[in-house]
Amino acid sequence: MNFDIAPTSPVPIYRQIVEQVRRLVASGQLKPGGELPSVRAVAQHHAINPMTVSKAYSMLEAEGLLARRRGLGMVIADAQPASTPQDKAAMLLPALQAAVQMARQLGMQPADALTLFEQCLNDPSAKEDHD
Repeated sequence: MNFDIAPTSPVPIYRQIVEQVRRLVASGQLKPGGELPSVRAVAQHHAINPMTVSKAYSMLEAEGLLARRRGLGMVIADAQPASTPQDKAAMLLPALQAAVQMARQLGMQPADALTLFEQCLNDPSAKEDHD
């Protein structure tokens, strides 16, 4: 599993990692007991500071989403509440609001923006968050 890190994004890298783990757990793609890549592996793969990855993992551990297991590193915590459709919608909403703002700034018609969104949803070659 690799994270999709955008170094030029205004969103801090640790926050990108936190949000991706939250989404992957909410969708069931990361299951209780599932291992996350080590801090060192993530840092080397993305050429980022290990403290950045450690900060993200620590935040997720403090939330109860991750657990530290001796000899295994970080794993998804056992007790995860089921994500409701409303929880998932709340996670997606900020990205959609940003897309709406961009579409308006570009002067796009709502129907054209919706068509483009549907094309992106249905594009099998679209980049996934969970490589």
